[in-house]
Amino acid sequence: MRTALVCGAGGFIGGHLVKRLKKEGFWVRGVDLKQHEYTQLPTDDFVIGDLTDISVVNKVLDQPFDELYQLAADMGGAGYLFGGENDANVMHNSGVINLNIAKRATEMGVKKLFYSSSACMYPAYNQEDPDNPKCAENSAYPAAPDSEYGWEKLFSERLYCAFHRNYGLNVKVARFHNVFGIEGTWNGGKEKAPAAMCRKVAEVEDGGTIEVWGDGLQTRSFLYVDECLEGVRRLMDADFMGPVNIGSEEMISINGLAQLVAEVAGKKIHIKNIPGPMGVRGRNSDNALIKEKLGWAPSKPLREGIEKTYYWINEQVKLQKAEVKLNKSLYNEVSIGSCSLQDSCR
Repeated sequence: MRTALVCGAGGFIGGHLVKRLKKEGFWVRGVDLKQHEYTQLPTDDFVIGDLTDISVVNKVLDQPFDELYQLAADMGGAGYLFGGENDANVMHNSGVINLNIAKRATEMGVKKLFYSSSACMYPAYNQEDPDNPKCAENSAYPAAPDSEYGWEKLFSERLYCAFHRNYGLNVKVARFHNVFGIEGTWNGGKEKAPAAMCRKVAEVEDGGTIEVWGDGLQTRSFLYVDECLEGVRRLMDADFMGPVNIGSEEMISINGLAQLVAEVAGKKIHIKNIPGPMGVRGRNSDNALIKEKLGWAPSKPLREGIEKTYYWINEQVKLQKAEVKLNKSLYNEVSIGSCSLQDSCR
């Protein structure tokens, strides 16, 4: 039986990856700071631990796994990554995790290691035109990411490639472009744009107004998680190390994304654009290299993924509202009971 270690298994993409690997017959160990919030993972072993701690890394990487997937990172949506308040933690925590993993994986003779980089490492100067961003893999230099998150991703790409050159570590590197889907963070400030839009539309009444950061004309492409995993698994089986984009070429404005979600929900909405973190003006996956090297590229329409994601998040919103209503009802019952008891004792 093939063995796999998934670092960041308690997260959104990691959780979906665990399920896929189990379906393919792997023995899977997961590791994260916490259990998955939205699903029971079918791991054979799950370790709760902080991968910035080398003792935890030594514990979970105690054998020469056939495949190691390094998705663990300190990250979140635009509000978390681009506001500036979390820069030090993002760079330190993710950087230390990757330093620990690269060294230990080499020592233990891991057969193949996948590293999830990000399109955020591309130069900001190539993403100023929302209608014509340039994100081909060979456009990475001269380097000028728009965030410290992007700088850390670029550093860690080079780290793993250096371990490949110097120590023969068999690495695969992919640059993810805005992966979204069910069973991911949808509230609390760390959610990404598709989840945030789905939540806002689910919470608003038909004809209501939702807020969107910036002028809403900034563009992105978004990739449903199932296609992301298909690309990852194909890369792991290919005779090619990357870096390579794994993303959709279907570009849409952020206001357009909000309207698409509203269409899926069957609601009419008004958009109020407000100041807030935006990132670059335009970003879109360039899939020429992945087509050349893997003979495949993501092709599913954005709407298909949005439909699945909206229905799931809409259910979460309903559950949350029901829980709030129940808690309020219980509070009122306790308050009334306390008053009755006090009155009877007077």
